[in-house]
Amino acid sequence: MKLKVKKIKISTGNVLVAVMNISDSQFYDLYNGDRIKIENSNGENITTFLDITNSDELVPKGTIGIFEDTTRHINIKQGESVTISAQKKPDSITFIKKKLAGKKLSYEEFYSIIKDISNNRLSDIEITYFVAACYTHELNDKETVDLTKAMINTGESLHFGHRLVLDKHCVGGVAGNRTTMMVVPIIAAAGYLMPKTSSRSITSAAGTADTVEVLCNVTFSIDQMKKVISKTNACLAWGGALKLAPSDDKIIKVESPISLDPTGQLLASILAKKKSVGANVLLIDIPVGRGAKIEDLSEAKALKSKFKNIAKKLGMKIKVVITDGSSPIGKGIGPALEARDVLWTLSNDPRGCKDLREKGMDLAIKLLKLAGESKAKKKVSELIESGKAYEKFIEIIRAQGGKEVHASDIKLGKNSLDIRASESGTITFIDNKFVNRVARIAGAPTDKEAGIYLHIRKGDIVSKGQKLFTIYSNSLEKMDYANEYVKKHFGIEIRSSDPLFNKV
Repeated sequence: MKLKVKKIKISTGNVLVAVMNISDSQFYDLYNGDRIKIENSNGENITTFLDITNSDELVPKGTIGIFEDTTRHINIKQGESVTISAQKKPDSITFIKKKLAGKKLSYEEFYSIIKDISNNRLSDIEITYFVAACYTHELNDKETVDLTKAMINTGESLHFGHRLVLDKHCVGGVAGNRTTMMVVPIIAAAGYLMPKTSSRSITSAAGTADTVEVLCNVTFSIDQMKKVISKTNACLAWGGALKLAPSDDKIIKVESPISLDPTGQLLASILAKKKSVGANVLLIDIPVGRGAKIEDLSEAKALKSKFKNIAKKLGMKIKVVITDGSSPIGKGIGPALEARDVLWTLSNDPRGCKDLREKGMDLAIKLLKLAGESKAKKKVSELIESGKAYEKFIEIIRAQGGKEVHASDIKLGKNSLDIRASESGTITFIDNKFVNRVARIAGAPTDKEAGIYLHIRKGDIVSKGQKLFTIYSNSLEKMDYANEYVKKHFGIEIRSSDPLFNKV
């Protein structure tokens, strides 16, 4: 069939899509989501997903609408006549159906699925079916290992010969918690390699990459990342810009709307990225507690066991720690506020966060012990107290295109609002989800200067009218919205000192 090209100046986010008028699709018996091959007069061709429209204005009968992402892959001119032909669906669709039926998949079948996801050959709907299949029919250990290897082998990898390469990961759910920015410079200053890739925020007020980006660039190619590591022993990069296990971000994208996170895929996602950067010594942090991502201790223990089993099969030395996730870590919630916390804490400034310092040091000690360091506790203490960990952090920041910034000079949102205690008593609970939500409403992480600053910790005794936290935002409208949300969904519990008037 021959149709004329109509270019549509819209990007589809690297997904290759063409649009056909419903009259043409019915005539040629094509349906929404089908694959079609588009071939120009020079014999160049590309396969895209088909979308159907009822709008004669958008795509008139006899034309094919081509989005910007597709035109970047093939030379097509406006009004050019191209040949359209139907294409069969990839074999990976068959394997997804197999998993939906409850059957086990082989490495080759997982590889086919993951390769097609990485190369944008599967639609979001098809990827969602894959995620749902793995959720409904949980992966066994062999399948999880095979999926992990498939994710590694469809992307790029870093190799450091026989050297020890250390890494850490937190499964998330705790507001603040910028322990990675504490651990990486400590490990690097101790003489070990730690090429750390981190994510941006999905539902929190900031991911590690969002926070580091306040201080320096986090978007690198593999070669640029290697140069930073060769200079400093470490890096703090955004994993989404690299081609390390590239299918992972696409899978996470379809999981997010309903927080679907199959255990097998969670394990594969984390371990594939760690193996891709060459990590052979790995510490996993599983925070547990009321308001955290994982609230049940038995669930955390089951996940710990699975991490150990899968990592062992992948040839990794691993330690999994279950930590207290019932309260935020640090005082700042939001990229700029969290970056300020890290600088104060690493530089031994009195304004630093005791809990961030203690947890960061504890994780670094455990990671060094796992690597065989006999005096890990002493070494970590010396690196922090002497300021060498802070110096290493600044060295990494400079290698990534930044410069030393004094914590007090970090800009915060121009508008601020103090939220005060409505009664006297003891702080018994600070809800992670609440503080993250308020910070996001204020504008974080898109507005890096937005967020909240906690003036209290769990266990503190407060008086009526005392400041609990301050909201920062560059938008008065968002500030008002955040204030309204606080009034309706207050997530800090204060137990009155008078037992007759205890209030939650």
